[in-house]
Amino acid sequence: MIPSKAKPTSVIAPIELDCAGADIAAEMTRWLAHLRAERRLSPKTLEAYSRDVRQFLIFLSQHWGERVSLRRFAELEASDVRGFMAARRADEIGGRSLMRALAGMRSFGRFLEREGNGRVGALSAIRAPKVGKSLPKPIQIVGAKRLADADERAGENREPWIWARDAAVMGLLYGSGLRISEALGLKRRDVPAPGAGDTLIVLGKGNKTRMVPVLHNVLALIAEYAAVCPHPLPPEGPMFVGARGGPLSPRIIQLTMERLRGALGLPDSATPHALRHSFATHLLSRGGDLRAIQELLGHASLSTTQIYTGIDTERLFEVYKTAHPRA
Repeated sequence: MIPSKAKPTSVIAPIELDCAGADIAAEMTRWLAHLRAERRLSPKTLEAYSRDVRQFLIFLSQHWGERVSLRRFAELEASDVRGFMAARRADEIGGRSLMRALAGMRSFGRFLEREGNGRVGALSAIRAPKVGKSLPKPIQIVGAKRLADADERAGENREPWIWARDAAVMGLLYGSGLRISEALGLKRRDVPAPGAGDTLIVLGKGNKTRMVPVLHNVLALIAEYAAVCPHPLPPEGPMFVGARGGPLSPRIIQLTMERLRGALGLPDSATPHALRHSFATHLLSRGGDLRAIQELLGHASLSTTQIYTGIDTERLFEVYKTAHPRA
């Protein structure tokens, strides 16, 4: 059984708003605490939702010529919301950011309704902006494998243990489909020695844990790094450390990837996250089950995983032709 994580604290610093009354500010504080404790949203999502609602309240105070109160907010009309969306588009805000802003505003409105602070149906009456789906750009199999080869880093003006560390991280991103935050969030005790296990328990988005397989050769890369790392790696400490022994920053891996792109002749789309895309795409191209890939990636919805079907259409038609009895 996958161990459950403790529920995050619901304490949120009191919000202060120049554009709105204390009643709205108090409800925003309670709303964000609810999202953190009950919905278990990530700190970055909470920050984005808070920023979007603040911007909406600033717009409303200027639009109405008064500070926004709970009573006035409950009288919100669809034209007010459309005016805000139009203003944001005029600031060249993209459709995806607008969609997130509307989602945050609706979440706040639903919270107010549940708490008996009026109805804000105007937010539900607005159609979400259309966002074109951008297909991930996977790295070719040969290139993805070379990224996890420590020998490719030979000649760099860095210590060999850092080459070994970066190769181990790249191997995890491609071999297990981890997000970079998930790989760097691993503790030393979370990673089995080669031959002592073949799975990892990973803490993903929303503080959700999942079990993922890990390749023997990736465990070997991690063991090689641990053997030459000059810093102590206690069981409760991070598996991957920076040059001074502290937790490794994602930015270091991103910079490593930038250097390797030039050395290996890879396109600009070759990023650490592209290795995760490559993991999913290459599994799918070799007949992997979409539902299983969803579980491995930690996607809450299958629709998120289905974006990979747009990448390998040729392979899907090939499977159809060979598997369908009437093909």
